[in-house]
Amino acid sequence: MSQDNTRIEKDSMGTMEVPMDAYYGASTMRAVKNFPISKLRFGRSFIKSIAIIKAAAAKTNIELGLLDSVMGKAIYTAAKEVSEGLFDDHFVVDVFQTGSGTSTNMNANEVIANRANELLAGQNVEVKIHPNDHVNICQSSNDVIPTAIHLAILLDIKEKFKPALSLLHDSLGEKSCRFWPVIKTGRTHLQDATPIRLGQQFFGFTGQVKRSIERLATVEKELVEVAIGGTAVGTGVNAHPQFASTICRIIGKETGVNIVETENHFQAQNTLDSVVQTSGTLRTIAVSIHKIANDIRWLSSGPRAGIGEINLPEVQPGSSIMPGKVNPVIPESVIQAMAHVIGNDLVICQAGQGGIFELNMMMPVAAYNILESIEILTSSVMNFSKQCIEGIEATAKGPEMVEQGLMLGTALAPAIGYDAAAAIAKEASVKGATIRQIALKRTSLSPEELDQLLNPELMTFPGLGHGPSGG
Repeated sequence: MSQDNTRIEKDSMGTMEVPMDAYYGASTMRAVKNFPISKLRFGRSFIKSIAIIKAAAAKTNIELGLLDSVMGKAIYTAAKEVSEGLFDDHFVVDVFQTGSGTSTNMNANEVIANRANELLAGQNVEVKIHPNDHVNICQSSNDVIPTAIHLAILLDIKEKFKPALSLLHDSLGEKSCRFWPVIKTGRTHLQDATPIRLGQQFFGFTGQVKRSIERLATVEKELVEVAIGGTAVGTGVNAHPQFASTICRIIGKETGVNIVETENHFQAQNTLDSVVQTSGTLRTIAVSIHKIANDIRWLSSGPRAGIGEINLPEVQPGSSIMPGKVNPVIPESVIQAMAHVIGNDLVICQAGQGGIFELNMMMPVAAYNILESIEILTSSVMNFSKQCIEGIEATAKGPEMVEQGLMLGTALAPAIGYDAAAAIAKEASVKGATIRQIALKRTSLSPEELDQLLNPELMTFPGLGHGPSGG
């Protein structure tokens, strides 16, 4: 940078050249120079969260008599602008930075302070708003950053991920109802099993998603307890006794997320246990979504030489060499995304081990990875619902193959015994015949009795009258 397009800013360590149009100051610029590690920067969710905290802190400090109302209102307005995304380009610190996230906290403080001073220009305010002395009153990076992590996760779950899962649940539920009359061959160990309704398969998928939503509710109860008010090491030094309860009330009112001050500030600042638990839940959900996507991919395989029991929407050509080939690209993208989420969980687990004495020192990377996981999960689930699930159609192949299934022999067991039914199934397999054809020859059962016993629809219901369960 040339001196023509820079200005001089000061912090406690001295002066720094800062880009002329930057709203951040010396501390942020120092961090930019100290951590030229990657291109990873905190995204919208985290910037929004930390700005919400700063805005609520300004209101709190006015209410507690710790901050002049004119200055406080300017800080509040500036922080609200940051929370709305007007200054995202000025959050320039690498994710791989000081483990407490102090550099990002100061980045926020400086952007808000400089914007607030800009708002106050011409109002004859005698004192210039200072990033630490005014924006950061009653706060420390050590309680702001973990609180921002929790708040960002809670907001993303509420506003993005839960709606995405609800859409997937509803899309799968609609297919379950629509496909209920379609009876096909079930599969265990990748081998033919007793008949199942295609709608029952999709009902199983809806159950997975329903339980994913319920699992999120469990971690939300953990995340609402936040570290704010503990300041440096959890003792609350330099913070007003009512600061934490007041700021939590204000944040709850403005966001609809009712966070509460932790009952134990020491664990809240020196661990990431709630974040690790949340990531574990996201991993579980990712594994569950992977199962759904993979099953749908297999059910559509072929379509002629594979299973081919459903058709997926044709969204793009599948091959540069094979004309007419269409691949299950949406489920494939979902499976890859879920793998990334599972990988992020390992990083977050290791970050959880970064708690030593009174502070966890891997908060930035934990924050980045868990918010990225939620973003990836949300986008993948939404895309899966809209571009794949909603357009699935059942084919005739599943019902047509039911009569060929050897596991129809399961229904013969109550009438002729397991061993005799097994012998019929083996003979049918060797001869390429159906269970019905061999049973007519090897048993005294009439065609009418066989129609009753080998009715695949009856085999999709629970009950003792249709033979023992397979295994």
